[in-house]
Amino acid sequence: MKNQLRGCVKISAEGRELYRFINMIHRGHICCFGQYCRKDVFYAELYRHDLPKVEGIAAECGISLTSREYATVSTFLLRYRRRIGIVLGAVLVLFTALYFSNVVVTIDIQGNSKICDEDILSALGELGIKPGARISSIDLTYCSNELKVKLSGISWAGIRRTGNRIVVEVTEITEPPESPAKRLPCNIVSSKNAKITAFTLHDGFLMHKIGDYVREGTLLVSGVTVSPNGRNALHHAMGEIIGVYEEKVTFSGSYRPTLYVPTGRSRNQRSLKLFSANIPLYLGRNRYSSCGRESTYSPLQIFGKELPIGIVKEHITETKLSENVLTEEQLEEQLRQKIFLYEKNFIGEDTKILSRDIQKERSGEGITLTVTYSLEGNIGEEKEILLK
Repeated sequence: MKNQLRGCVKISAEGRELYRFINMIHRGHICCFGQYCRKDVFYAELYRHDLPKVEGIAAECGISLTSREYATVSTFLLRYRRRIGIVLGAVLVLFTALYFSNVVVTIDIQGNSKICDEDILSALGELGIKPGARISSIDLTYCSNELKVKLSGISWAGIRRTGNRIVVEVTEITEPPESPAKRLPCNIVSSKNAKITAFTLHDGFLMHKIGDYVREGTLLVSGVTVSPNGRNALHHAMGEIIGVYEEKVTFSGSYRPTLYVPTGRSRNQRSLKLFSANIPLYLGRNRYSSCGRESTYSPLQIFGKELPIGIVKEHITETKLSENVLTEEQLEEQLRQKIFLYEKNFIGEDTKILSRDIQKERSGEGITLTVTYSLEGNIGEEKEILLK
């Protein structure tokens, strides 16, 4: 392999005074290698900086000289020495590689099930372990010990470095199951005015039977029992008392609701997210007094791994406060949608809706829907027995 730092040139020479030309090259102490003659043509290789001397000798001897330069590192740098963009790009790539090899890029948490990643990342951030932090400034042993102090649910923690990735391994404290004997004694009382339809009793003394009507606060299962010898025993009453009860909910709406509506004006803007910093890639600022935003984040990925660098795209829509006019049918449809969401979010899955009665009241301002539910579900709630 030819010297990649010193450019090499291959020459071919022919003419009447060829041998004089060859002798003058040798007498000039020009480094010439790979020499041979074929059909009155002299071939050789020499360094690029000697080419002007050889060209002068060829002109003096009347020799026809042709040259061809090998593709080496030096020729590449010489060819592109005036192309600043390539040079700056190479410098930027080198700087980026050096920078990201010495800072935290990703944090991988392993072994946690009860403690969420956000709590662990928050504690690590207080210890200085976060994306963008210099790895050389982090004492991993100290941080491992401090992490156990900051998060009480961790019995062991280990932190190690893998390239620019910090791996955090934790072992959570396993709580022993609660012993029934150590539970506080309590009763089960009714949380509703209801009719008992079924029950499941695990511990305690049942005070009512199926078919009984009970009011809110009525004792359903007693945690106090009397032994055959007349002594009182305290228990943690356990069981499920099913009853039918009513529940009333009211939903109201106006014919002229005031809402923020789009004006039709919008703009798009992009930002470069570098770790926790957002660098605007746009000019100007948002001059909308009120607006809605929709943003998406596209992180940079290398070999399937996300880097803490990416582009944030935001679509900003101007809005203004406006009074809408709704018909009675449109308003009632909105209220019925609220009823559906209430049943989905606030009536538990274990509670059965037996019936619903919807009463509508009209006024000059709007509509009121009153919903009376007939529900069947657990009506029992625990109430601690206070000891003197």
